[in-house]
Amino acid sequence: MKNKKMISIVLGIMCFALTLGIVIQWKTVKGSNSIVGQSSEKNDELRNEVLKYKEKYDNKYKELEKAEKELEKERQSSTENNSDLEQKEEAIKKGNKMIGMTEVTGAGVIVTLSDSKKDTNTALNISDLLVHDADVLSVINELKNAGAEAISINEQRLVPTSSITCGGNIIEINGEKVGAPFVIKAIGLPEQLAALSRPGGYLEILKKATVGVDLKKSNNITIPKYTGVITYKYAQNSK
Repeated sequence: MKNKKMISIVLGIMCFALTLGIVIQWKTVKGSNSIVGQSSEKNDELRNEVLKYKEKYDNKYKELEKAEKELEKERQSSTENNSDLEQKEEAIKKGNKMIGMTEVTGAGVIVTLSDSKKDTNTALNISDLLVHDADVLSVINELKNAGAEAISINEQRLVPTSSITCGGNIIEINGEKVGAPFVIKAIGLPEQLAALSRPGGYLEILKKATVGVDLKKSNNITIPKYTGVITYKYAQNSK
């Protein structure tokens, strides 16, 4: 009888402990769900804010494009039958083309750089399998040396003040974050630009490192205009 009473007490204690554990676990799960729910709500709010700002930016950019078209019409109207003004207008267009403020089309090459598909477990240094800002800069410099007249990276037009910097696992171009694959478009003499794939060139070095490299010629490449503002802080007009 005494044993039965002791067993009943032990079972009672075990049931109480089990019930207490279930209650604690339920509260923990409920609390976690509450935190996850709050985090999800904050993410949704941030996403909505970003979308609002993007919509505002897109609308302002459309207004700017409309104003530029109207300005172009006014220029054409004012320069008609005036050879002096026509020459100045052509000089402005040529200057804008050179500094990247107008969209351009022509023949050239398209170079695509992508991270290696090699198994990262077999690599001594995973960083060697990725495309870095230094790789992009090296290819850009070779294109310029080969006579490229206009260059863009992932639709970001390169201008005299453009910067290409590393930002973690992405690259910033003109302050915009872009990731691999990097599609580099260059307008110029295709045969000359295609010399990038020569033996000993930087593209060959990337290929040996198993980085994805693709180069193709094209007779119809369109490079967008630079959408930012070019400012010169130190360079001034000569008197």
